[in-house]
Amino acid sequence: MIYIMIAVMGLAVFLNRYLFIEPRLPVRLNRGAREFLGFAVPGMLTAICGPIIFLADHQHLNLSPANPYLLAGISAVALMYWTRNVLLTVLLSMAVFYLLRWWL
Repeated sequence: MIYIMIAVMGLAVFLNRYLFIEPRLPVRLNRGAREFLGFAVPGMLTAICGPIIFLADHQHLNLSPANPYLLAGISAVALMYWTRNVLLTVLLSMAVFYLLRWWL
């Protein structure tokens, strides 16, 4: 049953994406809708990463300088601004995170 549910959800996600990728299909979005959808990815990443970074103990807001999640998140933002390279930022920020977890 679980495998069927995974397959059905995968198919639903694929068809949802396929409508916007296939150039022969007559689905066209106006400029406002395209700009609105441009905020979907940053919003989703914020919703996923925010609780991990700021609620490290899953109960209370943790803004202490000893929070490795917060420090690694700040370093990831700084590295992305500085390098403008996603792969390099991911690798370096993971290294910073593991170094901070080991050290703190």
